[in-house]
Formats: sequence, C-alpha cells, structure tokens
Amino acid sequence: MADILTPDLCVIGAGAGGLAAAELAAAYGASVVLVERGKLGGLSLNTGAVPSKALLAAATRAHQLRTSVAFGMVTDELRINTRRVYDHVDQVIGALAPRDGEARLKALGIDVLAAEARFVDSRTISAGETLIRARRFILATGASAAVPEIPGLQAVPFFTTETIFDNTRKLTHLVVIGGSPLGVEIAQSYARLGTLVTLVDPAQPLAGADPELAEIALRRMRDEGVDIRPETAVTAIIARSMGIGVAVRTGDAEQVLDASHILVATGRLPRIAGLDLDKAGIKMSKADAAQLQLTPGLRTTNRRVYAVGDVAGGMPSSHLAQLQGEGVARAALFGWPWRQQANLVPQVTYTDPELAEIGLSEAAARTVGRSDIVVTRWAFAENDRARADRNTFGTAKLITDRAGRILGAGVVGNGAGELIALFSLAMARGLSARHLMDFVAPYPTYAEIARRLGLEFQRGLGANPLLRRLIAVVRYLP
Repeated sequence: MADILTPDLCVIGAGAGGLAAAELAAAYGASVVLVERGKLGGLSLNTGAVPSKALLAAATRAHQLRTSVAFGMVTDELRINTRRVYDHVDQVIGALAPRDGEARLKALGIDVLAAEARFVDSRTISAGETLIRARRFILATGASAAVPEIPGLQAVPFFTTETIFDNTRKLTHLVVIGGSPLGVEIAQSYARLGTLVTLVDPAQPLAGADPELAEIALRRMRDEGVDIRPETAVTAIIARSMGIGVAVRTGDAEQVLDASHILVATGRLPRIAGLDLDKAGIKMSKADAAQLQLTPGLRTTNRRVYAVGDVAGGMPSSHLAQLQGEGVARAALFGWPWRQQANLVPQVTYTDPELAEIGLSEAAARTVGRSDIVVTRWAFAENDRARADRNTFGTAKLITDRAGRILGAGVVGNGAGELIALFSLAMARGLSARHLMDFVAPYPTYAEIARRLGLEFQRGLGANPLLRRLIAVVRYLP
C-alpha cells in the first residue's frame, strides 16, 4: 500500500523558484514536501545561469589576456585548455551544489522525494510509491529548450542551451541558431575561447531588449569576430561525413555554412509533460496552448495549484523565479493576495558589455501614448573609473516623465547588472530622478553614472520658465 503524505505544501521541482517557495514555507513552520525527478538546484545550477556564467568568466579572462597590451603588459601567445575550462565550470557547480542539497533541505525541515510527480486527481499527486495529498501545490518544473522544426536537424547531433555545458572539446565552427540572451552569451564566450562563431536569427538577436542598447552589445561581439546574421532563416541542415552543412537564407541570398557543431537557442517551453494536468483540472491558456492558464497571482485553474518560474512563462530568470516562489508561497499558505510587479524586475544579459534593463524601455514608454517622456543618457566614456579601466564602451539611459518619476532604466556597459540594482531600488521606493542627485557614490566608481543621470535630468529643466523667473527673483535678495 502506498504511503500517503498530507503536508501543508507540496512543491514540484527543485529549481530556483521551487527551492525559494519550499524554504520560505518551512521557515514559517509549514510542513513541506519537495518532489524532484532530476538534480536538485534545477536548470539554474546545473545547466543554466551558473554554468553559463562560469564559462563566461573563463572567456573573459582569455579576452583580458589578449587585450592587456594597452595596460603595458606583454603576454606570450594564449593557449586555452578546453578540458580545464570545463573543469572550472564543474568545480563552480560542485561548490554550490550543497546549498541546494538534500542534507541541507532536510535540516530546514523539508521532506525531499526523488521521483517523478504526476497528478492523480485535483488534490493528489503520486511520486514513486508515495501519494501526496497536500493543502496546496506549487508547480516549479521549469522549461525545456524549444527545438525548431528545421529539415534535417534531427539527423545530426546538436547542442541546446542545456546540453552544451556537457561538451569538453574545442569546437571549430559553432553555428548558433537563435539570438536569445543565453544563446548570445554562449556565442560570445565560445568566440573568446577560440571558436569561430556564426549567430543566425530569423529576426533580431536580443529582440526583447532596447534596440539602441542591444546594438552596442552586439557591436562589441562583431568587433571580436562573431558573425552575426539578423533576419536570416535556417532552411535546412545537411548531414555530412565531415562536419555539418547549415543552409541559410537572408532575403533572396542563400548560402550553406560549413559548421562543426550547432547550438539551438531559439527559446524555451514549459516543462509539463507527464504531469497529467488534465486529471487535476489544470487548463492551458486559450491564447497560447503551450502556456498554462494563470491568474495575475499565478494560480492555475485548479485553486489548489500555483505555478512559478519558467513553467509559468514570461521572462526566464532565476531572480524572477525566486521572487515568484516566495510570493506564491505566502499566498498558498495564508491566502495573502500577491501579484507580481513585472516593471520592478530587472533583466540582465551577461554579454560583455553587460546589458541590463528595468521598467519601461524608451520604445515601450512612447508606445503607451505618453507625451511627457524624458530620456536622459550618460556615456561610460564620461565616467572616470571607466576611463581608468578602459571600459568606455557603453551608455546608460533613464526614462522618466517630466516630473522626474522613473519609468524605466537601461544600461549597457561594464557592471550593468550591478548598476541596474540601484534603479531597481529607486523604482521600488518611488524615488525620482531628482533623488539620484542626492545619492553619494564613492569616487571613482561606475555607480557615479546613476548620480550623473539625475544631474543631467535636472540640467534639462534649466530652460523651465518658472525656474528662470525664480532665479531672477533671488538675484535681488541680499
């Protein structure tokens, strides 16, 4: 007879969102069962954010060695040991794994089941030989790489953004299909590690980002030798005895690229296969049959079941998944209303230079029909620390209304992911561009860029007739 567990909360999936939900619920004293069929830590730790950033760190070191002459250093010819690069990636994952490991989770009071979960009815799942009849459930199963239907693709070996980190060999010519943020990051990393890289996208790489800022990041990649081909379709994959042929079409021009390897980076789809959602009364969206039908609070059509992270759709992001996990855990346990504030969640693409945005972009702000939009810019070339570091390739944008209310911000440049956190805090606290002038940044740092944006916004108000009249009046004061 199967064991029956009746916890307050059952979390399916031990990625960033699932772990955040389980840990917070346990901290409140709730009984929690966490079910995971794969590795604890999910995609973020094992095949996503952590390995990609570890690979990026190695690629950045290689780039710094190549470009160190400007700092007065002379280096011998750079030699890259690909096996050791991936040893570094594995070591980073191994060092972080205990944080999400079973021993720590059990110490926090979370029961961990290594099994595949599937719904039996609207309030019960089976996990191996165990039945779990929880008060509330949270789906945190993540997403899988979407594989496009390209003639011949299934006849050749290819990487996805999940499997490429299993590679330990040097690649000769990597063709990246799709300009998703992770695909672009991997493309630049491999190029810096000595691989010839061609990136093909049927639209525009980094299509969701501010075009002005995205172009700066992509320009750096082109300067480093990445062949970026926007508005280019892959029409067929050709299997060969040596290498792979990739047929592409740009407008009316057609060409066959000689590739050694292919990376598919065309996006992700919610991982829901095998969950038997229909038995739980969980429906898919009418607008998109591949996405769950969710309320603004991320509740499914079954009132007992919520979804967080990549399985809930939207921007793929570990920090967003954690935010959702914690917010939904409170809603599931206590019935507290929770609704995600998407405009307060920063997005970062870890290219070099980094590209980070929060809130409305310039185009989005103008699309909503506002006529009082003010765009303020400050170039990294005007920052003393950037000059000292020779990191002047970049710019920052602040999107406000005429009163100074911050609607959004975007940064492309060294440390953009750190700098965007200042704007995230400013927006969360309702601060205005004028408040940025009161922010004191140590000199010289990149954080001074935030203060400069505040000063530039104020400078733009210098032509205000009321301010000019006020200045004229105070001239007569003693």
